[in-house]
Amino acid sequence: MRRSHARNKSKSKSTINSQKMDPIKLQIRSNSRSTALFSRNPRQTKPLPSFIAVSIAISIALFVSVYIFLFSSKDSVKYSIIIDGGSTGTRIHVFRYRVDGDKNPVFDFKQGLESLKVNPGLSAYAEDLEGAADSLEELLEFGRRKVPKSQWGETEVRLMATAGLRLLDNEVQEKILEQCRKVLRVSGFKFRDVWASVITGSDEGVYAWVVANYVLGTLGGNPLHTTGIIELGGASAQVAFFSSEPMPSEFSRSIKFGNFTYSLYSHSFLHFGQNVAHESLRESLINGDFSPAAESIHKETYRDPCTPKGYLPESSNLSFGSTAEKSKYVSEFQGRGNFSECRSAALMLLQKGKEKCSYDRCYLGSVFMPKLQGKFLATENFFYTSKFFRLHQKGCLSDLIMAGQRFCGEDWSKLKKQHPSLDEQDLLRYCFSSAYIVALLHDSLEIALDDDRISFANQVNDIPLDWALGAFILQSTSNSDVEHTEWITNIINSDSTLLPVIAFSVILMFTAWSILKWRKPQLKTVYDLEKGRYIVTQYR
Repeated sequence: MRRSHARNKSKSKSTINSQKMDPIKLQIRSNSRSTALFSRNPRQTKPLPSFIAVSIAISIALFVSVYIFLFSSKDSVKYSIIIDGGSTGTRIHVFRYRVDGDKNPVFDFKQGLESLKVNPGLSAYAEDLEGAADSLEELLEFGRRKVPKSQWGETEVRLMATAGLRLLDNEVQEKILEQCRKVLRVSGFKFRDVWASVITGSDEGVYAWVVANYVLGTLGGNPLHTTGIIELGGASAQVAFFSSEPMPSEFSRSIKFGNFTYSLYSHSFLHFGQNVAHESLRESLINGDFSPAAESIHKETYRDPCTPKGYLPESSNLSFGSTAEKSKYVSEFQGRGNFSECRSAALMLLQKGKEKCSYDRCYLGSVFMPKLQGKFLATENFFYTSKFFRLHQKGCLSDLIMAGQRFCGEDWSKLKKQHPSLDEQDLLRYCFSSAYIVALLHDSLEIALDDDRISFANQVNDIPLDWALGAFILQSTSNSDVEHTEWITNIINSDSTLLPVIAFSVILMFTAWSILKWRKPQLKTVYDLEKGRYIVTQYR
């Protein structure tokens, strides 16, 4: 019994010692009220990362959903207006186009283009500035009829004047433009003063090249497959084409479209337009610059080889020189009607100043031009002349020579009977234009008479080859690039209702985080002296 009692007593002591050597056991109590003498630093737990990620995802999804709802619900049809201030008239172009889901413009120039032209051009109002502004009223009223009133405020209107104004002094140019700006500011359309300007001849050539290659389907493709442009306007001629030759910077233009960058030669030959060149020829007759006329000075008669026989000019139809010079020219004028002599006179005009050429070669005057490369479209007055003579689109220059010889050699009275519906001044000009085109394309630019790489055209696939369309294409695609690269700024600026959406998303994220922080218990560890152990306690 003693041994048994001693053994039990030994076990009891062993148990007590074992309890003292056991590791500390932690108990979690809620709202504990222990008599703790000290506690460890509170240990805060972080919100679950997955919950925050879900909150952010929900906010982004909400933001995107609202954005898509707001912008997809808008009408995707937009409008733009370009006013072409040409030398012979002013034409308004109203473009209607669609914007796809990627904010890229989609053009349909067959159905989405409306145009109207008024005469004369802005340059005719140099001494009647208010008349320049009045000439725009009819065009703008046309634009307001074509554009829904709800879209007037977001439809851009731009006035781009060309060679007619470039011929005037800068001071006169600015006065005419300022009168036009006054009308455009109150037109109801979106307008800024800098959007009314005189564009450079180089820009005009590039725009013409862009629209030609767009309608041909070569814009955005291999530069070697593109088509050049030779444009014969009333006051200037433009030449633009892709060239692999090195060229002076003042003649080089680089544009990017799609995945290709095009190095273009582009230049405008001021005074080489058909109407201005014709007037220059008449002045040369008076001044005796042309040799056949110089011979006739002794007989006191001006013999014009570019005018059919039997034509008698009226002083009111002449736009050069003083009144005395006009009267003298009319009284001593004699139409000669000789195609060959007219061609020689035209070539003289085109080569004037060639002796001052400082480059390896100058095809027209003293201006640099690389050798023509690839196919070309000859537009505007090239086309009108070929159409008058009923030439094929790819008609050779040799055909134009034959047609011009017949026309120039015909008597004026017979020509009027053959073409009774044509204006007299327009009919008269075809003798000069046929000779001038041959002198320009063959004698100057060295295009062979039987070369079929030149096509006379003013439209392709029923789309007009108007440089204003090229300006619109470049402007629209440029705006699209800005929208892609600055989408955040455009989102905020384009619709004020997006600002509350952004603010709501931020508030939603903050609220979710706060709720999580409030509901998730925080723990602290204390040592309970009474029970001799550490206790983990929750508190909120």
